[in-house]
Amino acid sequence: MKISCEQTALLGELQTVSRVASTRSAIQALAGVQLAASSDGCELRATDMDVGLRVPLEAEVIREGVVVLPARLLLDVVRSLPAGRATLELRPTEQDVELVSGNATFHIRTLRTEDFPPFPEPEPDSLIAIPAPAFVATALKVAGSASRDETRPVLTGILVSASDRELRMVATDSYRLSVKETVLDASLPSAFEVNVPARALQELARLVGHGEDEQLSISVRQNQVLFTLGATVLSSRLIDGQFPNYRQLLPESFEHELRIASAELTEVVRRISLLAQKNAPLRLAFKPGELTVSAQTPDVGEALESLPVSFQGEPLEIGFNPDFLRAGLEAIEEGNVVLKLISPLRPGLIEAADESRFQYLIMPIRLNV
Repeated sequence: MKISCEQTALLGELQTVSRVASTRSAIQALAGVQLAASSDGCELRATDMDVGLRVPLEAEVIREGVVVLPARLLLDVVRSLPAGRATLELRPTEQDVELVSGNATFHIRTLRTEDFPPFPEPEPDSLIAIPAPAFVATALKVAGSASRDETRPVLTGILVSASDRELRMVATDSYRLSVKETVLDASLPSAFEVNVPARALQELARLVGHGEDEQLSISVRQNQVLFTLGATVLSSRLIDGQFPNYRQLLPESFEHELRIASAELTEVVRRISLLAQKNAPLRLAFKPGELTVSAQTPDVGEALESLPVSFQGEPLEIGFNPDFLRAGLEAIEEGNVVLKLISPLRPGLIEAADESRFQYLIMPIRLNV
């Protein structure tokens, strides 16, 4: 294997693909990046067995072949090189790759190619095309609500459903629940519902953000999903298990429904949250015509701020995790937010007032009066 390419091109693709390489696997090859050179071109690949990524590399293929190199080391070496042409050549006898750039020469030991797993191929018959910006924007709205607790793997994913002209994504960590629906411009040829690891969709968002391809092709297999964006392919395992029935978690009716300027409420919550430390709740106290947001942390301090709201009825005080509440409000970028409440011990619901089809359910924290 021997290729020649620009340092800037190699660095850019390595920065993208190395994010997927494993950092804690007992299999050394999974901590590597596979460089495959053939008559069809050059490609960089990495996987941690859960998420895999293939990106094209613009290079001159002098001799075909496949090699696996340590991802972190290779990235550091290429980053240190000056801009210009670099040559990478496999030396089978020495079991290394010679990297030459200008007057600099590096010999980097290879990893076992046979330990690097094969990559799945998209199945042309099962491809579903969805506009990439719409898909990613929907995923980013809910990704923050996915759990990071690996002991409940089903909650670490995002439930992705698509049928006809509707795309829906749902995520929950059992303390909050995000639901985002997006209406597509064209009907889909078939429907699917899969639980995709949140980190896979966050990686996909980075790829879409840096690419120019507007169309995303999705191929759902028995236990995998493949996302194709131009010549780049992201693969991910699907999460087994029953995702919670989120519709049952959404209350059918609420006692109070308040429409508040999103930017104003978000700014108040951000400010007062600075004094909600050490697991202290953010308190929302409602009385006719007024909302007071307050926080108090022993040995740190306290803060409060009031704003006018159209609240009627008996006073109500409810507590929320400040980070969770802020995340829900920040997901509604402009216009008004609709805050729906039942009681201090029942979950609250945040919705966008402009019918953007976003819902954010948040569990309260019991307050010590």
